[in-house]
Amino acid sequence: MSDNITVRGFVATEITSSTTPGGVATAKFRIGSTERRYDRATNAWVDGNTNWFTVQGYRQLAGNIGCSIKKGQRVIVVGRLKLRSWEKDGRIYHAVEIDAESVGHDLMWGSANFIRTAANGSATAPGPSGSPPAFPDGSPEGGPLEDQGHEGRDEDDGPASRTVFVDEISGDVEELDEETGELKGAAA
Repeated sequence: MSDNITVRGFVATEITSSTTPGGVATAKFRIGSTERRYDRATNAWVDGNTNWFTVQGYRQLAGNIGCSIKKGQRVIVVGRLKLRSWEKDGRIYHAVEIDAESVGHDLMWGSANFIRTAANGSATAPGPSGSPPAFPDGSPEGGPLEDQGHEGRDEDDGPASRTVFVDEISGDVEELDEETGELKGAAA
């Protein structure tokens, strides 16, 4: 049985990124979720207990967490709940973990600018015609990218690898400038 959970809270630690011995990317952080309730006696909102969770993300999600989430930000986490207990020196310890399926900013507290990564082949959204979005060269999302002419190619190595992003609304494809880390053609 899998216990799914959705938690709204604040990121309490810096993001810790690593790689498993098998080469799988991981990202981990702690989230605090504080109960809020209205106290009629004082006519004010008051904080209740804070529940603490360790959130663990893998693969593409881990990379996106590392790029997007920062300590202190409000987030929403959806994932599988795991409870662990152990005994040490006569004391029993408990840990509550979430294997994250989705992590995103809580837009109740601010705004965000979403950039879809084209490398995510596990969940391709259909384009306006109902078919998967295509890159300018006509290849499907996640497929090989080939340039016209010699631009972007190494003489001996064939096509150079590129990182591109797909705009969710317009479907426009923009290339990442590896030197500056900014999108080429993005408005300044």
